[in-house]
Amino acid sequence: MTQKSKNEKQIPTILSRQIVAKSRLLRIEAIDLKFSNGELRQYERMQGSGRGAVMVVPFLDDETVLLVREYAAGLHNYQLGFPKGLIDPGETPEQAANRELKEEIGYGVRKLTTLKQVSMAPAFFSAAMILFVGEDLYPEQLLGDEPEPLEIVPWKLSELDELLTQPDFTEARSVAALLLMQRWREQRQAME
Repeated sequence: MTQKSKNEKQIPTILSRQIVAKSRLLRIEAIDLKFSNGELRQYERMQGSGRGAVMVVPFLDDETVLLVREYAAGLHNYQLGFPKGLIDPGETPEQAANRELKEEIGYGVRKLTTLKQVSMAPAFFSAAMILFVGEDLYPEQLLGDEPEPLEIVPWKLSELDELLTQPDFTEARSVAALLLMQRWREQRQAME
């Protein structure tokens, strides 16, 4: 089977949907499905806001990226990662990325390059995040929604292997953004 034919596989038919739990941020749906072979199953999935989210690998200079250390309620500890956040209604992903940088690290960005759109746990969660590289930063601070100031952590590109071994650098989207940024940077250098 070729890549193209795998992508053209018939998706199951949704027979019914029912909200089984709801919070301020998420909805959990039970969905009854019928697969193309006639098999019937019920799945549960979490529905996010539907607005999408962004994450930025911001370059302070040619050799330094900026990370933030912030509280992660799911793990009940502090995690190191790249600036990120939801896309507000009416914003483009680029506008959201610029706003999040201003709120979280005190810099705006003049140049954004899209790396990739990624998902998180797509078997049961409908959330998408666009990963960017941000270059040509300029100082500008906006008030964010964080309950405490975030720790801004500069990291030298020559020490990225050490970043991957940090016990508080575990979020898969930050790891993916780091590795995609490295590939992007290598391809850009090869073209110069």
